[in-house]
Amino acid sequence: MKAIRIRLMALTVTGLLLAGGAQANNLLNSLSDAANQQLGNNGSSASNGNSMGQLSSLLSGSDNNLTAKSRTNAAGILGYCVKNNLLSATSATSVKDKLMSKLGLQNASTAQKTDYQDGLAGILHSGSGQNLDLNNLGSGMTQIKEKVKEKACNVVLKQAKSFM
Repeated sequence: MKAIRIRLMALTVTGLLLAGGAQANNLLNSLSDAANQQLGNNGSSASNGNSMGQLSSLLSGSDNNLTAKSRTNAAGILGYCVKNNLLSATSATSVKDKLMSKLGLQNASTAQKTDYQDGLAGILHSGSGQNLDLNNLGSGMTQIKEKVKEKACNVVLKQAKSFM
């Protein structure tokens, strides 16, 4: 079934190439990356290692790839998500504050833990052992990158609530 979809994408891209110019070539590269990722051929990726296929798999995959490895990183990610309007300040701030209190991160000197600071900077140390920089998800469609950010924030919020 995947092979049929990939062939259909290739035919669509071929038609676009004949009709368009440089824009179609960019689309071909993006679709090629996604197709190669789906087929496991390690297609070319963006400079930071996140191809469109990888971002799509984060959206459609299990939430485990977007959970925080530590409670301190989760607290930092919640701060990042609120600051960047990815989560409602009303719901996320109270969860973040309770988690920070539980972790002893109430004041500036104790809040200097690396995992927490990384989270505030948008770096998710995931439970799967990967680091995901929410500020630099690679080149490609902004809509997909925003959806990945939103999903990561919601997954970490749910995870933080379970820490209570």
